[in-house]
Amino acid sequence: MTSDNPLHDRLDDDDYPAYTMGRAAEMLGATPAFLRAIGEARLITPLRSEGGHRRYSRYQLRIAARARELVDKGTPIEAACRIVILEDQLEEAQRINAEYRRAAGESADRAGSDSA
Repeated sequence: MTSDNPLHDRLDDDDYPAYTMGRAAEMLGATPAFLRAIGEARLITPLRSEGGHRRYSRYQLRIAARARELVDKGTPIEAACRIVILEDQLEEAQRINAEYRRAAGESADRAGSDSA
């Protein structure tokens, strides 16, 4: 299988909705009700198959697993979902800041070499 293969691309895609609700719940060691609850709390929004069934991506399963860790430690589900959302936003902001710092450093390096 090569990277030109669309199936291979989907299997490597963290956002591809490859898992049914039953399989996702099994992988998380959770119940379908837990997945519905974090969906209602808007932590994740599963895609729907043509038949209307929920489908989850690997990225969504990682997010759900983090929420489950918090719930297992006694955090109410709504609070766990909010914590995970904030953690995800913080991670994204840190990634963007690192990109800006890297770009600013490259600009400074270019400016320094141009004046030398």
